[in-house]
Amino acid sequence: MADEIHTTRDPDGTTHTTTVIDREPRRGGGGIGMIVLLIIVVVAGFFAFQFLGNEKAETGAITEAAQKVGDAAQDVGDAAQKAVE
Repeated sequence: MADEIHTTRDPDGTTHTTTVIDREPRRGGGGIGMIVLLIIVVVAGFFAFQFLGNEKAETGAITEAAQKVGDAAQDVGDAAQKAVE
């Protein structure tokens, strides 16, 4: 980046100073960055839904197992009650 200062002098003695600032052009990588970010969000969402689906199935299996244990305990209690009679 180079800055240039130009000074000009008129015949009547007045001076004018002009400063030229040379900047590098901007790079157009914003569109690609947005596409990469969108892909990351979609992949993260996919894995999040997979995790939630697995958690829901796991919760259902635990609930079913607990119900079966409760039913078995009820059967044992019923058998013990009949044995005492």
